[in-house]
Amino acid sequence: MGDKEQILLKHYHDGKSKRAIRRETGISRKTIRKYINKYEKEKAELFKDQAIDVELIESIVEKPKYDSSNRQKIKLTPEIIEKIKHYLKENENKRATGKSQQQKKKIDIHEELLKEGFDISYPSVCNAVRNLEKKRKEAYIKQDYALCEVCEFDWGEAKLTLAGKNVILQLAVFTSARGNFRYALLFYNQKTESFLEARASFFEHIKGAYHLLVYDNTKVVVKKFVGPSEKEPTEALLKLSLYYGFNFRLCNVNAGWEKGYGKYMIM
Repeated sequence: MGDKEQILLKHYHDGKSKRAIRRETGISRKTIRKYINKYEKEKAELFKDQAIDVELIESIVEKPKYDSSNRQKIKLTPEIIEKIKHYLKENENKRATGKSQQQKKKIDIHEELLKEGFDISYPSVCNAVRNLEKKRKEAYIKQDYALCEVCEFDWGEAKLTLAGKNVILQLAVFTSARGNFRYALLFYNQKTESFLEARASFFEHIKGAYHLLVYDNTKVVVKKFVGPSEKEPTEALLKLSLYYGFNFRLCNVNAGWEKGYGKYMIM
């Protein structure tokens, strides 16, 4: 999530102070104060006429402007990460076959990457190896949620017969992580318009919003992938979260354990 949206949600949704946000995110207090003051000013204008001004909402979620003229290009590309994973897998196989002494050290991996023509520093390789090895050692613990804390969203398919014709409709399903509450709507597609209507109908039905909504990596919520696990949310999702006051989490690719409480079956 962008710094601006993260700051605003933590301050207004989670009730955290500027100092607490600075401690959790590492973002400077000057930047935090700037975003909050700008939001307060625009929110006051928005409610002055008792109506939602679309232009003001868009200015709240617009990207901050930075001077990137002197910014260095990121050299740890997805291709290099895949190469490092390959060498780590080789090391794993060597350990399994009693050839631990033949494993590649970090400096060996760096030298191999340079031989293949990649431009990357040794510290960058060390950090990448450390993060990948840490990920392999992660443990997964079943979560216990409070009521109204987390709700998961999924798209599914419903095969129906309407007026004598077989059709496939898109099923928008909301499932609470505690209480097993379900709410579903049928649509003809999974476009942004359907996404927005589904959320508005759901929040109107429950007369509020959950603290956190969990999503898969669909095109209506993920604008683009920034890195191996970082994603940039769409403007539609950002606007919804700021307007209705909920936070959101986007699951990683091929990480089924991060989501999956809300399984459903169409009979």
